[in-house]
This record gives sequence, C-alpha cells and structure tokens, in this order.
Amino acid sequence: MKVFLTGATGFIGGAVGERLVAEGHEVRGLVRDPDHAPLLLKAGITPVLGDLDDAGLLTAEAERADGVINTANSDHRAAVEALLRGLRGSGKPFVHTSGTSLIADDAQGNALSLTVHDDEREIVAGSHPVRQARFALDTDVVAHEGVRTVVLCNSLVYGTGRAPHPDTVLLVPLVSQARGSGVVRVVGHGLNTWSTVHLDDLAALYSIALTDPAARGFYFVENGEASFAEIGAAIADRLGLGPVEPWPLEEAARVWGEGFARYALGANSRVRATRARELGWKPEHTSITTWIRKDLR
Repeated sequence: MKVFLTGATGFIGGAVGERLVAEGHEVRGLVRDPDHAPLLLKAGITPVLGDLDDAGLLTAEAERADGVINTANSDHRAAVEALLRGLRGSGKPFVHTSGTSLIADDAQGNALSLTVHDDEREIVAGSHPVRQARFALDTDVVAHEGVRTVVLCNSLVYGTGRAPHPDTVLLVPLVSQARGSGVVRVVGHGLNTWSTVHLDDLAALYSIALTDPAARGFYFVENGEASFAEIGAAIADRLGLGPVEPWPLEEAARVWGEGFARYALGANSRVRATRARELGWKPEHTSITTWIRKDLR
C-alpha cells in the first residue's frame, strides 16, 4: 500500500513507519523539521516537508495514498478534517491516534479504580474539558462516511522509540524529577493504575488496523497494567535510588503542571482491548515494570 503517515518522526509514528516499511508498504512521512528528513530516508520513508497546518498539503497527500495514519497531534481537528477530505468517498482506511486518558478519573493518586473499561461496550469520556474536545473529534472520525475509519485509544505506551524521539511521554517527567532530586516521587500514594502497551506491539496493531477491512471504530490498546507506585519502584531500582515517596497533588502540580499531574500521572485509566484481539492482534510484551528495570534508557 501507499501510506501517508503523520508524526513520522515521533515516538509512536517512528515505530509505525518502521513496521510498515518492513512489511513492504510505500510510506510517505510528514516531517516539520528539515533536519529530521535524513532520518526518514534512512528508515526507507519518503519525507514530506510540512506541518499539520498545511491543509492543502495534507489533503493532496491523502488523495494520492491508499491509506492514511495520523500519529501526530490527536487534538488537531483541522488537520484531521483535511486528511479526511482527501479520502472522501474512497472507502480507504484512516487510522487516527487517541488515548485512554479519555476515560481517566480524578483519583489524585490515592485510589485504585475498580472500573475497567472494555471497548466492546460504549465508550464514554471523562469529565475533564480536554477529554470532551478530544472525544468529540474521535466520535466524528468514527462517524465519517465513505472512509473506513479507526480510532486507536492507546494506553500508557512504553518501549524505546526511534530517533529523534525515543522516549515515552508519561515516564520522562517521573525519571527527570527523580534524577534531579535524587528521590522518586509519585502523585499521592501512586495507587492509581494505568493499562499499558509496548511500542512494538502497538505498531503491529496500527498495521492491522490499516490493512484489515474488518477494522472499524474505537479500539482500546493494552496488554497489562501497573500502578504508579509500582512504576515508581521500578524507576527507583533502575536509577539505584531509595524508596518511592508520595507527593501531594499541590506539590506535584508545581513541577508537572496541574493538568498533567492530576489527569495523567494521578489518574486511573484501566481498559481492555477486546476488539483488537478479535482482529487477531497478539501482543507479546506484558510488563512495563520489567522493561523499566531492564531496558529503560
């Protein structure tokens, strides 16, 4: 297939692009920084210079492609609409990236939620305003007619990515704070739990979603879970530091920001990827804490 990939030099997009090239697809990748174009060429991806605000470029690239994968900004409505215009009425696949923060709560690190959201049932977004806007966009993507649309709601993604962005988003602030202070800290008591998925397993699902005509609609993406207390303990072991210390939300927010500390690092986000497994997806990696202790950069 001829595939247009946004976010081609990102943490997720880099792995997805590498996977698609290995499977024999012809990939064109959007890149904003010309200095990163050689990295795409080395990976076998044709660089397309531009950004998500280049609506005409996005539409033209989507028109020439057999399928489009968006791993860039999950909330950039104008870019998504431009890509869908290029695919209008074609029946071609459009795979859009979202996340399980859609259903995250306000536990502030002090409670384990007993609710596990399954994508076989209706997905309802949480109450945070950012989630409402993202969920509205995701819903519009799924409802778009004339295109085979898929929304992958990724859980906490771990693994080592490709240059220039090899690091996963949620772990970097924890590690940076620990390295700077000499103490691993988590929001509240770290009882909140996230579902997790390894980057390479995730890339495999993007490929399935792109190529399998049966793939349509919302999919949660996970294969395992861990509390932030467990994640913090693994980071402490990896860095050779002492016990994890609890951190009141107010103090954590001063370092990580209110929204990130409260609705990401302090929230529960527990899901089951039932529909993805029905497509034949067979993830191999199960433990984020094992990966942290052995392989975290």
